[in-house]
Amino acid sequence: MAFNDLLEQLGGVGRFQKAQVTLVILPLLLMAAHNTLQNFTAAIPAHHCRPPAGANRSGHREPEAWLPRDPQGRPESCLRFTSPHRGLPWPNGSEANGTETTEPCPDGWIYDNSTFSSTIVTEWDLVCSHRALRQLAQSLYMVGVLLGAVVLGYLADRLGRRKVLILSHLLLAASGTCAAFAPSFPAYCAFRLLSGVALSGVSLSSMILNMEWMPIHMRAQVSTLGGYTYSLGQFVLAGLAYAVPPWRHLQLLVSVPYFVSFVYAWFFIESARWYTSSGRLDLTLKALQRVARINRKPDEGAKLNMEVLRSSLQKELSLGQDKASALELLRQPALRRLFLCLSVLWFATSFAYYGLVMDLQAFGVSIHLLQVIFGAVDLPAKLVCFLAMHRLGRRPAQVASLLLAGVCILANGVIPQDQTAVRTSLAVLGKGCLASSFNCIFLYTGELYPTMMRQTGLGMGSTVARFGSIASPLVSMTAELLPSAPSFIFGAVPVAASAVAALLPETLGHPLPDTVHELESRWAPAGRRGKARRQQQEQQKQMVPLQASVQKEGWEH
Repeated sequence: MAFNDLLEQLGGVGRFQKAQVTLVILPLLLMAAHNTLQNFTAAIPAHHCRPPAGANRSGHREPEAWLPRDPQGRPESCLRFTSPHRGLPWPNGSEANGTETTEPCPDGWIYDNSTFSSTIVTEWDLVCSHRALRQLAQSLYMVGVLLGAVVLGYLADRLGRRKVLILSHLLLAASGTCAAFAPSFPAYCAFRLLSGVALSGVSLSSMILNMEWMPIHMRAQVSTLGGYTYSLGQFVLAGLAYAVPPWRHLQLLVSVPYFVSFVYAWFFIESARWYTSSGRLDLTLKALQRVARINRKPDEGAKLNMEVLRSSLQKELSLGQDKASALELLRQPALRRLFLCLSVLWFATSFAYYGLVMDLQAFGVSIHLLQVIFGAVDLPAKLVCFLAMHRLGRRPAQVASLLLAGVCILANGVIPQDQTAVRTSLAVLGKGCLASSFNCIFLYTGELYPTMMRQTGLGMGSTVARFGSIASPLVSMTAELLPSAPSFIFGAVPVAASAVAALLPETLGHPLPDTVHELESRWAPAGRRGKARRQQQEQQKQMVPLQASVQKEGWEH
């Protein structure tokens, strides 16, 4: 509790905490825009083959004469007649006499621009045989998020949270702006990949920097505030996409603001916890005294000196020089169990979440409206999650959010396809639960890992989550074999993960661990005591019960 006591002594949640937390969280408003941007910039409008250049020069060569129709009477999207059609077409695109044949679209496509004036699909013809390239762009973005979680998570533990946050803001602003001016599809994909790398750095460093400057009792509130900011960003995206349909303008609008956050991020104060864990007690003192002045506690800051810090933070200093690498996640028994359990949670949450939110057009309603609904459901869902985390604990909140999400998605798999309203409602409810799960797991993971491993642990968790987001489009392809297959898969995974979440220790009211050794000493004995108690219960069937006091004393040791 030493560092937490120092924060309380210097004002607790004072002017510094309020100002820095607000400025750190503000850029998260556009995180949702970048994550789900391709719902709008890569939307697929109605389209059909472009007739030959001279198709409208004579009556029998009108453009419609080249277009076969599907069973619903709509023009086929990817086929046209090889010669103008002069009779009633069959659904398969041939003339009644069977002499007409079809071919792919050699002259390109004509798109319906009534909803989307331009997208990357219409600009680079990512339809029909090239349709998979649209998903490739989103997958590469998620690969970038994965790389950023690994690389920037590691650098933040080595170089500091503030430096990596500044770099991430600049990279996101620059790469997003360049994507808006990309001259070709490969260039666009490259810049989107870099945007994904930067977004990981912004997300992880923002969460850690805020958490390490806040007292214990405010950690859940700050985590929930960040989650609500992300949810509000979904409303912002829907509004911007509706007001500014051209994809290049929309891409630019969600990227340029990060140049502003890059500038003011230079004024952030580095985490004093990180300074201490890195053995830089002199910088810890300067940071704490600066915070004291901002919080109008100059007298309390003046009381601090190197001797006071050495005395108060003796434990952190004695163990803080142990530079734990990512391999420690598998080498240490308590860390290994923690890493494996959290990996399942991260994968399941991201896997199911992106399986729902990245194909809004599949629901058959306005994607702008659905984007607003998906954002709106987060507000009550995250409020309930916050109350559960604050009152019941992190573990019950995590278990409940995953379990309810899985049940909603599984139920969607058995609802008939024609009941659009019911299926959409279940999807929206499941999405709200998964958003709550994301909100909880960020806080839960940060509280479980020690300071020297916290950023790396969050980075590894985010890495595993990216595997889930990359895998979700592949699972969606199983709908070609069985329409309900994706729902069953997307639902079963979070249900199974909820059982794994029950194995994790509770962190409500506990101080943040500072070292790997502290984590081992805190959680490993709890596991051994639990094992001893189970052995005791078995032996009680054959032994005369001991007195309660003797029983506790003997088995606890």
